[in-house]
Parts: sequence; C-alpha cells; structure tokens
Amino acid sequence: MNIKKTSFPRIVIVGGGFAGVALAKKLSKQDLQVVLLDKNNYHTFQPLLYQVSTGGLEPDSIAYPIRKILKDFPNFHFRLADVEEIDPIKNKVITNIGKLKFDYLVVASGSETNYFGNTNIEKYSMAMKTIPQSLNLRSLILENFEDALLTSDLNERNALMNFVIVGGGPTGVELAGALAEIKKGILPKDYPDLDTRLAQIHVVQSGDNILKGMSAKASQKAEDFLEKLGVNVWKNVRVVNYDGKTVTTNTDITFETATLIWAAGVKGANIKGLDAEKFITRGNRLLVNEFNQVREFNHIFAIGDVACMTSEEYPNGLPMMAQPAIQQGDQLGDNMLRLIEERPMKPFVYTDKGTMATIGRNKAVVDLKRFKFQGVFAWYVWMFVHLFFLIGFRNRMVVFVNWVYNYVRFDREARLIIRPFKRR
Repeated sequence: MNIKKTSFPRIVIVGGGFAGVALAKKLSKQDLQVVLLDKNNYHTFQPLLYQVSTGGLEPDSIAYPIRKILKDFPNFHFRLADVEEIDPIKNKVITNIGKLKFDYLVVASGSETNYFGNTNIEKYSMAMKTIPQSLNLRSLILENFEDALLTSDLNERNALMNFVIVGGGPTGVELAGALAEIKKGILPKDYPDLDTRLAQIHVVQSGDNILKGMSAKASQKAEDFLEKLGVNVWKNVRVVNYDGKTVTTNTDITFETATLIWAAGVKGANIKGLDAEKFITRGNRLLVNEFNQVREFNHIFAIGDVACMTSEEYPNGLPMMAQPAIQQGDQLGDNMLRLIEERPMKPFVYTDKGTMATIGRNKAVVDLKRFKFQGVFAWYVWMFVHLFFLIGFRNRMVVFVNWVYNYVRFDREARLIIRPFKRR
C-alpha cells in the first residue's frame, strides 16, 4: 500500500463512517501512524439518504471526501480499499489492494441491510443504505411514473404507482412522508395526463407501533401525521415474500407493487476473520467490552454499528445510530492513548442525547431526555441538528438553501434520472 514504516505505533481503522471518522480525527494529531481504509473515498451522512432517494438533495451535498476531512494531519493515511479478511494472529488486514500490518486495529465497518435470510426479498426489493442505492431508488421511482404513462393496463399502472415500505423506523417513516409530499405537490404538475391520485404509499410494520424506539406519544403523533398525508400504515403485519410483483404477508393482506423498499432492519457489516461464533452476537455484531475491545483481544477494537456493547439498560447492545458511534470513536481515541502509555482505560458510558424523526413539511417528533415535543418546533429542531452534524461548510449551506427553496416553492429540483436503474 506504499505506507512507510515509522517508529510510531500503527493504528488501522476499517470504515469511514461516523465512528471511524470521529476516531481518526481524535488520533491524527498524536504521535501515531493512523491508516483509514474504506471502499469509498467519501463519508456519507446517512440520515439524509432518503432525501436523495426522493429528489430533495443531490448526493454530493450529503457526502464529504475523507481525505479532505483529515488533510492537515501528516501522520494520517487513507487508502481506497475493500477489506476482505482480518488475520488477528499475524496482525494483518487483507484487502483487494494488498496486505497491511497493524499494531492496533479498529473495526468501524458499520452496518448493512438485514433481509433475515429471505432471498426473494433481497433479490427484488430496494435498499437504501448507501448513496448508489439511493440513486437507484430515485431513478426507479421516476421511471415507474414514466412507465405508468405508457401502459393501458390499469392493474399494471396501479402497481407502478404503489410503493410499499417495509419497516416503521425513522428511515421508513421519513421516506413515506417524503413520498407523500411528492404525490401531493409535485406529481400532479409533472404528470398532468396521469391520475396520480391513484398512487398509494404503504408502511408495513411487524410490531404494534411505528418508531418503536421512541415514546408512545411520538409514535402515535407520527402515525397521525402519516395518515393525514394519505399514507396507509399497517401494523402487526409482517412481509414474508415478494416476487417482484406481489407482496405477501403473514395475514391475508397482499400488495401489488413494482417497488418494495426494505427498511426493516440492519445487521453488523462484519469481516471474515472475526466472524467466529465466539466473537459474534445478535445482529451479526462483534462482542466488545466496556473499552470497545473485541472479546479475547487487547489490540483489536470495534466501534459503531458493528460493535455490540451490552449493559443493563441496553441488553442487546447500544442502538445502531450516529450518536453512539460518534461517542465511541471520540472516547476510544483517548483510551488508545492511555493503552499505549500503559495507563488504565476509562469504560465507555453512552449519553443518550435524544431521538427524532421528520414526517414531512412542518411535521416532526423529538424525544429528548427531559422534553418531548411534536409538530413545527420539532421540525425546526430536526433541521438544526442535521445541519449541525453535516461535515463541511459547503454541504451545510447547500442543504440549507435546498431546504429553503423546497419549502418556499414546494418543489424538489433533483428529480433526475441520471443513470437509469434496471433490475437484473
């Protein structure tokens, strides 16, 4: 990889998500050699992927070059690489561009879509975990309406204009709200010769409420917001199969749709070499102790979505969200310095800063530790928080201007089919 050897300890970080970037920023100012490996050369702000999928934002406004984030640190190295295997005995990572030795390894590979073993759903549904997947979904949504104009088969036309979102978490709820606003304010203008009132948006949730991790009031209010927007919310219904045309469930309810969007779960994006049963727990996550050390290793760590740190409050591990990842990356930076200097490390304690979700224009729900509120004020809080955590001044300005423009004009300028999506 053309990374010179130095007298400094080499720390290899796998993954440039929230956790990996937070750790790299913390360590890169120290007398250490920090190497970050990722299969993309950019960091993705995943909470806004749904806005790329629905034409509200262009992808470059929620992505930021990793090299630019850490450009001022002389001991930092980035390599565009897909990590294929970890050899914890020889202290090597094996990638598609070569092998690299490490003194300390941090796995921050994040998460990936969990289809729970359903191969048909994996084959025919649409995921939304990456920017390419979001662009595929954007193209497919727009192509569906173009195809609906061309068919004289009423059932086919309805299927092209029906959207089934599986999963009532923040991703599913926010995507449903955005699609509902497109149906209301944009489709009638873009397709005046198509009866877009026939378009249907369904959210299918296997449990008895949406936004399960939030308060009962937030869940109910979000459901009310969705229903006012014309979204059909199906609770206690589990999708069991999809053949590209028909969605079947564990009840007698079926849906005819050309677009099934899978937002029903994620699992740890684990790497070969640390995938033995003794390292892995529920959700394909790596078991770590209170210092984020992977079980049985003192020099291998895991942070973010791929790490499972259990406690009395979180028996199944910390939530797979941005805040735990950022906090773990930040503290691990301090702990690794303590470890190298042979000082005792500090156990990680998660500070829950709240949860929020937006359901469209002037509609959001926010659960903080002491306060819970919904509606317009919650919507402003949601926007401020997301702008604050975006990386890069330009990205913040571009997103802010787009939001203001979309709000004033009730429009989404990025509804472009840049690269047509075709199912294999």
